[in-house]
Amino acid sequence: MKRSEQLKSMLDELEPDMNKFYEKGNKAAGTRARKQLQELKKVAQEVRLEIQDFKNTGKV
Repeated sequence: MKRSEQLKSMLDELEPDMNKFYEKGNKAAGTRARKQLQELKKVAQEVRLEIQDFKNTGKV
């Protein structure tokens, strides 16, 4: 479950910046949040491809 832990960790790192942006209007926190979300998107796509590969090859 390394990938799920990685995704959870990324979300935990994202949360403070999201709160700072939405609750306090901190624009720099919004920039950091966008960067973190882009990285999260990249990792999520990698996980999707791994799942598809496992599904297609029968390795689970």
